[in-house]
Amino acid sequence: MRGRAIKYERDNIDTDVIIPGAYLKVHDYDELGRHAMEGLDPRFRERAAAGGSIIVAGRNFGCGSSREHAPIALSRSGIRAVAALSFARIFYRNCVDGAFLLPVEIGGEAYAAISDGDELEIDTGAGTIAAAGKSYPTRPFSDIISRIIAAGGLFKAGLDG
Repeated sequence: MRGRAIKYERDNIDTDVIIPGAYLKVHDYDELGRHAMEGLDPRFRERAAAGGSIIVAGRNFGCGSSREHAPIALSRSGIRAVAALSFARIFYRNCVDGAFLLPVEIGGEAYAAISDGDELEIDTGAGTIAAAGKSYPTRPFSDIISRIIAAGGLFKAGLDG
């Protein structure tokens, strides 16, 4: 997967920031996408429209409530992956189980090296993320997570029961 980084140099980006509570009654996924990250970054839609498709962030990305709306909103805004130092576990599983986003855990060296606007390449097979001509290891997916991602979500993986 290739894309341009939208970097947030902060920890604890929560689901209330990813998609504000006022939109939780919205069932139109495209409408959710139009409001992704608006509380944190007024330029987010512009940045995503300009080719930003991989969010890079600090620790505990997606903390807060367990709302599935958060990964849906990001995916419908054009985001394909989030590369973060760590994820809130419920957000992580919502990304994977619904096949909304690819959550990639990166190390501190990669996080420090990636700048806003960098072209990134995520290679899940090799377990790497590349930026500015250098490759960095990512945390490997467990076997079950790999199977769910490869199948395109939990229900397609046949592991839901």
